[in-house]
Amino acid sequence: MARLGDLERSVMDVLWSSEGWLTAREVAARLDHERDLAYTTVLTVLERLERKGFVRRQRAARAHRYAASDSREAVVAEAMMEALGTADDRGSALVRFVGSVSAEEAEILRRALEPLGGDPAEVVGGPDLAATAAPDPSIPPPLGTASGEPDRPGAVTTDSDRTVQIPPDGR
Repeated sequence: MARLGDLERSVMDVLWSSEGWLTAREVAARLDHERDLAYTTVLTVLERLERKGFVRRQRAARAHRYAASDSREAVVAEAMMEALGTADDRGSALVRFVGSVSAEEAEILRRALEPLGGDPAEVVGGPDLAATAAPDPSIPPPLGTASGEPDRPGAVTTDSDRTVQIPPDGR
């Protein structure tokens, strides 16, 4: 998936917040940008976004109208999957991501994984990650002694919301 530049993101924000199709002039009028942009500049950006697959175009009388091809959430999810695909160790990347989300976001992830069956943490990364990514504070630390000290390389950090395995190389 192609990345969005600042101006492209601004144009996409306009399209994502609209209820329907917009002409290039309507997009230009709604843009909240530091400088006034020429209609032709906005038209060029829309054409570039169409080539990248972010925008759909339809003929409307003499003008074209534009709409986002996918929702903002779909684009963000695809970007996250693309970034995850670049990781050498997807499991560690997922654990680090889960360790950075709020308790509410972790609960959303848990509910999203429930339909896949079993413990959501097991679905994500298998038994090792299930133990280390468990946000339930009643679950004891998965590694080490009763005090929670790890007995193998790496560190386990615990707060009231989650326990997360941090790889020893600091990545």
